[in-house]
Amino acid sequence: MKGFEHIEEHQIRSEKLDKLIALEIDPYAVGFQPTHDSKELISKYDPIKIGDSKEAEEGTTPFVAVAGRLMLFRAMGKNAFAHIQDKSGRIQIMFNKDSTAVTSFTQDDEFSTPLKLIEKLIDLGDIIGVEGHLFHTKKGELTVFVKKMTLLSKSLLPLPDKHSGLSDKEMRYRKRWLDLISNSEVQKTFSDRSRILKLIRHHFEELNFTEVETPVLGSIYGGAEARPFTTQLHALNQEMFLRISLEISLKKLLVGGMDRIFEIGKVFRNEGLDRTHNPEFTLLEAYAAYWDYNDMMHLTETLYEKIALTLHETTQISFFQPETQTNIVVDFKTPWKRISMKESILHYANLDCDKLSDEEMRKILLQHGMEEKELSNSTRGLLIAHLFETLVEHQLIQPHFITDYPIETTPLCRPHRTLGTEGIIERFEGFVLGGEICNAYTELNDPVLQQKLLEDQVERRLKGDEEASPYDEEFIEALAQGMPPTGGLGIGIDRLVMLFTNTHSIRDVIFFPWMKPKTHVENVE
Repeated sequence: MKGFEHIEEHQIRSEKLDKLIALEIDPYAVGFQPTHDSKELISKYDPIKIGDSKEAEEGTTPFVAVAGRLMLFRAMGKNAFAHIQDKSGRIQIMFNKDSTAVTSFTQDDEFSTPLKLIEKLIDLGDIIGVEGHLFHTKKGELTVFVKKMTLLSKSLLPLPDKHSGLSDKEMRYRKRWLDLISNSEVQKTFSDRSRILKLIRHHFEELNFTEVETPVLGSIYGGAEARPFTTQLHALNQEMFLRISLEISLKKLLVGGMDRIFEIGKVFRNEGLDRTHNPEFTLLEAYAAYWDYNDMMHLTETLYEKIALTLHETTQISFFQPETQTNIVVDFKTPWKRISMKESILHYANLDCDKLSDEEMRKILLQHGMEEKELSNSTRGLLIAHLFETLVEHQLIQPHFITDYPIETTPLCRPHRTLGTEGIIERFEGFVLGGEICNAYTELNDPVLQQKLLEDQVERRLKGDEEASPYDEEFIEALAQGMPPTGGLGIGIDRLVMLFTNTHSIRDVIFFPWMKPKTHVENVE
């Protein structure tokens, strides 16, 4: 096995593999059927009296079959105790010199008993299946008295050190399989992620939304302000883009008459990596015809409340804050606080945007660390947005909906029905613990205005803004066919999972986050 030859443990285990094969024991057997997982066994049988080891040996206690990875082994004379770990946890097993058999093993000169073979040729990390009868030890631990053991997969590399575990975070992210084996809390995080996705789907299905799938590759991109990843379609000699958003394709389906739709899918943005950003991430977008951003606020807050109640059995959840080493209790109970962007700046920063000139806003932002080049081309609306992001956002600890954004912040949102002439749009973002958790609009369905706003984006691109959207003629054509008034919502699934699992890096909730390439061959010991 290329790359591992220098590791002594690999060489030792490879020799054991050869011995197993010589004994005609299949080291990668198939067809084993567990009757339970460890959690089911403990839940069902631990509370009741089932008998001792003698009764288990006689076969009068419940028969079970379990499979998992060998995590602990200690020989004790004619018995050997071990732990095997499956997806749900660990359970103790006991091998016996007289009563335990090994599948396909017959007596051998070197290994006089099956137990001797287990002691000499089976290693921690091997995946085994065991069949036998349950009993409680004298200390009360539920244990499987193994009548037959089947080797299911011989492990040729050792597990991480049993005392220190897998503590190097970079190694954990690069080799997630070891992280999952070694850290039960990581297993729970990803189990919770799966539960959250099921809850989201159920929430939308209860509201008669249809889940759809749209293309990942396109000849143009849009729906957000981000740099795309590019690739080549060789069959047509055409440059293609990985999608940065789900929005454009979903709106075309709205034009086609699908009035309530949602998609959960991967999107790709060619941007930096940090605690809350990964170039590939999972996005939820949902659209409902004849709704507006007020309807989407209600949908969002009830979704988050439902997730909190299902995962934590309360809407009040305590979050540990590593920056301050304190816990903060956040209450997701509906309704959440609603406040416009301008009102939030007045309330939290004591600044009245309507009484500030553009130059005064620039001066304040420069004083708070923004650079001149970031502000040189900023319109009044963007300056207001910068004030919010700089002075207010980090203060929004309890759930807030910030509403009524400047029109410059997005080209895809409907002008406010009463404040539109003031350059305000019907947009909201949700915030919890000082971070954004969702983005939503009353969608723009006016093709003439949409065309103008996309043309403005093109002007920004010509001035060097790499994140401005390109002009999408086909999208304008679809809008010209007529799209009903619509409410739209986007939620980053990874950040949502971070929130409800109380993790502090997006890498902790993505199975295989992007990592910088290694510049040297790793020592895997």
